Amino acid sequence: MATFSVRFLGCKVSQADATLIRDALVDAGHVETTTQTAQIHVVNTCALTVEAERKSRQQVNRASRDATRTFVTGCAANLNSAQFDAPNVTVVRRSADRAAVEIVEHLGGHVPPLACHDHDRPAGRTRAFLKVQNGCDQRCSFCIIPQTRGVAESRPLDAILRDARRRIGEGHPELVLTGINIGTWNDEHGRGLEYLVQRVSELDGLGRLRISSIEPGNVTRDLVQTIAQIPTVARHLHVPLQSADDGVLASMGRSYTVAQYERAIGEARAAIPGLNVTTDVIIGYPTEDERAFGHTYELCERLAFGKIHVFPFSPRPGTVAADLGDAVSAADKADRSARLRDLSDRLAFARRLGRVGHEDTVIVERRLGDGTLTGYGSDYSRFVLDPDAGAPGDLVRVRVAAMAGEHLRGEPFL
Repeated sequence: MATFSVRFLGCKVSQADATLIRDALVDAGHVETTTQTAQIHVVNTCALTVEAERKSRQQVNRASRDATRTFVTGCAANLNSAQFDAPNVTVVRRSADRAAVEIVEHLGGHVPPLACHDHDRPAGRTRAFLKVQNGCDQRCSFCIIPQTRGVAESRPLDAILRDARRRIGEGHPELVLTGINIGTWNDEHGRGLEYLVQRVSELDGLGRLRISSIEPGNVTRDLVQTIAQIPTVARHLHVPLQSADDGVLASMGRSYTVAQYERAIGEARAAIPGLNVTTDVIIGYPTEDERAFGHTYELCERLAFGKIHVFPFSPRPGTVAADLGDAVSAADKADRSARLRDLSDRLAFARRLGRVGHEDTVIVERRLGDGTLTGYGSDYSRFVLDPDAGAPGDLVRVRVAAMAGEHLRGEPFL
């Protein structure tokens, strides 16, 4: 048996992939330790941007110097395995589930079909990511992920529920359903994401279930009604917009119009009181002019997102958008990004102010140096609580007493 460490770069899906690999190694009898002392390193890479690939190579080079053997998995490995050629480095070009088994087999072992789990959650991590799906059939012009992850593929329900029970048993009160395009999940009977949400929410010991980023077309009435009917499901949806100009959306290869997006958000908010909707926007896409940006700004203001994640466009080699060049100047990108981030800050302030006097359930995440507790509410608002309100991992029912900078101050009550 060997000591090992697993590290990841990139998104929540990469983190969930790293957890699956970690689980397989532990179940096969290997011992998790620090990166400084591990004999085996696993690096789950990212290829979303050129910079992400560079950082992935840097991490692999560092790991290969420190460990007896290094395994490289993930998007950058799938896209271009040759960039990681080095002594003592093994590239495993598989999805995380298959890569986990292959790494264990490389080390001369096997993953037990039903392992006995008795592990505590990592310190400070109350939230665990539960991978339900991999790959994507959409071909957005700016995105490399279909080339690195392949077609959309749903994980079996039994495997998801098994992993969910494990995470709950480790002491994670909150689970986050994650994947590349989770709205496409379905089981062998054709039942969709709303069925999965229902099944996971029924598990004993679960404090909260959160849905990660979901495409606008997958915010269906069935899903919205399921969320509305289950108190355990978080009152928060992250629905990428990218642009609110139909011409830019068409050029991006997005699968919805502005009207369809706005209708989906309106129906979700009507069905789920207090729903917090956050979004992603790409600024400076090659076909975006000032008028198109104005459409995006106006819709963001009208929909009053709780948070707007702003991403200045950067051509990604290997994508359709890269062939369009980088038509918007750096100065225009910076100006538009600054304006949208300012709007995001003002909308977030208004949302926090409007939350005062309302109630929520906070999962305590950690205790600060002065004893103050911090955590997140169901709608993804950040809270601070008094030192005696609970302990990390606790679910505390609170009334929003006031704003506290970018946080809300919660007062517990029974």
